[in-house]
Amino acid sequence: MLVETEKSPAVQAIQLVVVVTVMMWLIEVVDVLILDHGLDRQGIIPRSWGGLDGVLWAPWLHGGFGHLLANTLPFVVLGGFVALGGVRRWILVTAFVTIVGGLATWLLARPAVHLGASGMIFGYAGFLLIAGFVERSFKGVLIAVVVGALFGGMVMRGIVPAASWISWESHLFGFMAGVFAAFLIATPESEGVGESA
Repeated sequence: MLVETEKSPAVQAIQLVVVVTVMMWLIEVVDVLILDHGLDRQGIIPRSWGGLDGVLWAPWLHGGFGHLLANTLPFVVLGGFVALGGVRRWILVTAFVTIVGGLATWLLARPAVHLGASGMIFGYAGFLLIAGFVERSFKGVLIAVVVGALFGGMVMRGIVPAASWISWESHLFGFMAGVFAAFLIATPESEGVGESA
């Protein structure tokens, strides 16, 4: 006899992160092998109406397998940490960073095509570095410390102007959107827990 067990929200969300990562790889395979990098033009093109829809597409598109490979592990690790709070939190943070960070990039970045999951990665890092303190949870603060230790150098190097082919703007605005999301989405652990009369 089989007994079905319900998966925890964290497990479901982590599975979602893995599915999205696989989708990014499938998109890149199609883009490189079939479309001859045709999707690379669908990223964010600042202050161009034709490049505004890139706000939605840019995080899922990459400039080749090397670019995607460099983003895969940080996306899975940081996205997985965000996902520990459940599917709803992962979706809210992902949507907020995509839209707010993407729009800021569209408004303020250099004229170029900005694409890749790194803006999302920096958004996850910003969220995780702040959320534990907003939530006042030991687990969240511990995650913030781990994220700071593992990815702090990446964040510090990535949000300042660097090589011309790196969109430091999407890193910076993604990070800022993630910090802002922490204040909007993360809630103190004690909230919503009423005292019995």
